[in-house]
Amino acid sequence: MKAGRCPLRCKFERMDKFIVEGPVRLQGRITVSGAKNASLALMPTCLLAPGVFHLTNTPNNRDVWTFSRLLGSMGVFAELNGNTLLLDSSNITSYEAPYDHVKKMRASIYVLGPLVARYGQARVSLPGGCNFGPRPVDLHLKGLEKLGASITIEGGYIIAKADRLKGTHFHFDISSVGASVNILMAAVLAKGHTVLTNVALEPEVTALARMLVKMGAKIDGIGTTTMEIQGVDELKAVTEDTIPDRIEAATFLLAGAMTKGDLTLEHVNPYHLTAVIQKLEDAGADIDVTGDSIRITMSEAPQAVDITTAPYPGYPTDSQAQWAAFMMMAQGAATIKDTIYPTRFGYVPELQRLGADIEVGEMHCTVKGGKQLTGATVMSSDLRASASLVMAGLVAHGHTEILRVYHLDRGYESLEKKLNAVGARIRRVPTEEY
Repeated sequence: MKAGRCPLRCKFERMDKFIVEGPVRLQGRITVSGAKNASLALMPTCLLAPGVFHLTNTPNNRDVWTFSRLLGSMGVFAELNGNTLLLDSSNITSYEAPYDHVKKMRASIYVLGPLVARYGQARVSLPGGCNFGPRPVDLHLKGLEKLGASITIEGGYIIAKADRLKGTHFHFDISSVGASVNILMAAVLAKGHTVLTNVALEPEVTALARMLVKMGAKIDGIGTTTMEIQGVDELKAVTEDTIPDRIEAATFLLAGAMTKGDLTLEHVNPYHLTAVIQKLEDAGADIDVTGDSIRITMSEAPQAVDITTAPYPGYPTDSQAQWAAFMMMAQGAATIKDTIYPTRFGYVPELQRLGADIEVGEMHCTVKGGKQLTGATVMSSDLRASASLVMAGLVAHGHTEILRVYHLDRGYESLEKKLNAVGARIRRVPTEEY
C-alpha cells in the first residue's frame, strides 16, 4: 500500500459552480451522511497507535479528502472504499503538518495533540479554514503546556516537544470543540491522571471519547463537561462508525420547510437536533420523529422566529445562515444573533442580490420575510453560507448561479444529487472562475 494516496474523487481538484432553477418543492427521502466534523476528530486518532483503522460511515467530501492528504504527508496510508475510510498508521515518517495542507482547514491542528503525546514532538502550521472572524488556538497550546509540552511559535509554525506528557488539571476558559478534541487526544497517553473541565458537549467530542475508550483509553465523564482521564502506555487500532451529520440534517430540514415540502431524513440522530427541531416547530413546521428518521412537512409560510446561537445543546452556529435563508419566507421579521462567531454574516450581501431584505447589526442580522426572490449570480464565502445560497436558489424565481461551491464541497457529500432526488433542479458546472 502506498502511503499518502488520495482516497477521494478528483472533482475536489477543480472549480465548479451550481446553477439552481426555482422555485421547487422538495418531497421524498434523503439519507444523511456521516458527520464531517466528527470525521475530522476521529481521523487523527490513527496517530496515537500503529495499525489499520476503519472509520465507517465516513462522508466523501473535500475536508475528509484534505485531512487524508495531510495524514498521507506523515506516512499514513488512506483509502476510501464506499463510505469506509481505511487509515494505516504503521509507518509514520513525519511529525510535521505543512502549511500547504493546514492552510485549507482549521481542523488540521488536531494532529498536534496526538503527535506530541505519542512521538514527543510536532511541527504544525498555524491553521486556516473559513474566514468569518478570529478563532485563536490559544486554548490548544495552553492545554498542551499544562500537560508538560514546551511550545514555541516559529515562522508561522507551532513547535511542540515533550519527553512524555504528564497528567494535570486543565479548565477550558471557553467551551471549545477544537481544543477539547486536541487536549483529550493528548491526555490519553499522558502519564498519570488528568481532569478536564468545561469540556465542549458537542456530539463530535463525545464520539471521539468513545472511540478512544474502544482503543484502550480510560476516560470517565463522557458526555459531560468534566472528563477524567487515566493515562495509558499504548492504544490499539479499531473500527468505529461515524455519527450522522447533524448540520447536514438541519440543512435538509430547513430546505424542506422553506419549500413547503414533505421530506423524510433517514440515518439521523434526532437527539442531536433538539434545538433546531424546536425552532422549526415554533415556526409552524410539523415534525414526526421515529427512531433514526425525521419527517418534516410544512404547508403555510413560517412564523418569524428569532434564534441565538450557543454551544451544544444550543442552536448551532453552523446552521444560522440556513435559518436566515428560511426566515426569508416568513411573515414578519426575525433576528439571528451569533454569540459564537459574531461576524459570521458574510452571506447577507449575496442573499440581498436575490432580493432578500436583511439588515446586519452588531453580532446579529434581522431578516424581514415575505419578499419574492429572483435568481441572480452569487458567490459562496464559506461552507455554511454556501448552503444558505443553495436554499435560497430553491425558492427564487428563475435561475441562480452560485460560484465557488468548493466551499460547499468541504462539508456536504453530493448535496446537489441528494436534493435533485427529492425535486430540486441543480446542475454542477465546471468553471474557471476563482
